[in-house]
Amino acid sequence: MRNPGQLIFAVVVIAIGVVLMADNVLDVDVWSLAWPIGIISLGVLLLLRPKLIGSDAAVRQKLVGDIRRRGDWQVADEEIWLGVGDIKLDMSSADIPLGETCIRVYSFVADVRLNVPQDVGVALSSNAFYTESRMFGKKRESILTQVNLASDDYETAERKVRLEMSTFVADVRVRRVQADLID
Repeated sequence: MRNPGQLIFAVVVIAIGVVLMADNVLDVDVWSLAWPIGIISLGVLLLLRPKLIGSDAAVRQKLVGDIRRRGDWQVADEEIWLGVGDIKLDMSSADIPLGETCIRVYSFVADVRLNVPQDVGVALSSNAFYTESRMFGKKRESILTQVNLASDDYETAERKVRLEMSTFVADVRVRRVQADLID
């Protein structure tokens, strides 16, 4: 499975189904135990989890708030863990390396805006309860279905950005912009 977020999402959905079934079949108040165990598990995951991209990837964690990058910055493999908030990445004057760069977003509710130069290929993968995405004129809404979109030039582009999201609710906008000219 290429996207570990899809596996995590599937396990969570299965676990919720098992808890609901046990609650109905056994006539036991499973929720009185499930919520504390779930919260403890989330805390342990945040503290001890291995990086999902690799050892050299940056990790950014924020419970509530915005993550914004614009101007001159170095685009690199990265994980973003965000409870609720906006992520705005303007790559119009950023240094995007040759090859593929992967940005993974794990959140509860995320509003993601990605601006890329004309010559950069982009691929989007979103696993969410609800996803609304717009990328280069392609609009897609889905419920409990993975969204996979890619720019027409993704396979042939020298510079590529792959955005992988695992969220509960995702609103994603990807657009091409003119690269800033630096004198």
